Amino acid sequence: MIPCAPRQASAQDVNALCERLLAFNHKASGHHFNETPLQLACRDAHNGLCAGLLADICAGWLNIHVLWVDPEHRRSGMGAALLAHAEQQALAAGAHGVLLDTFDWQAESFYLRQGYTVFGRLDDYPPGHQRIYMRKLLHTGRVATKP
Repeated sequence: MIPCAPRQASAQDVNALCERLLAFNHKASGHHFNETPLQLACRDAHNGLCAGLLADICAGWLNIHVLWVDPEHRRSGMGAALLAHAEQQALAAGAHGVLLDTFDWQAESFYLRQGYTVFGRLDDYPPGHQRIYMRKLLHTGRVATKP
């Protein structure tokens, strides 16, 4: 067997790898794994960025990558409003759950207040801290399976 000599992937390589993995996943599961981006922003009266949420909907789940609120606007309800809006959009798109991660110095208690539950913790990410994985099942009108 000829050993592989890894090198930096080109944009074309990245696209081909993703397409091949999506095709494999579809064949194995019967589900499409195409991502639909969900990008929300809140601006103040002077058009300054106050908060935002970056996510995608894939395989029936809303995957939240970024939820940020300017420190001046924290505890104003802006983060909860962004999250609720994203959940409603995901529900309308057919999603049945939300997946996100946070760090122990970030927003675990905020997400717990919004109905999220912890399903995993990764210690020492970064060293001395935890990365926390959370989920929430959305009310779809159908019976949800237990997590």
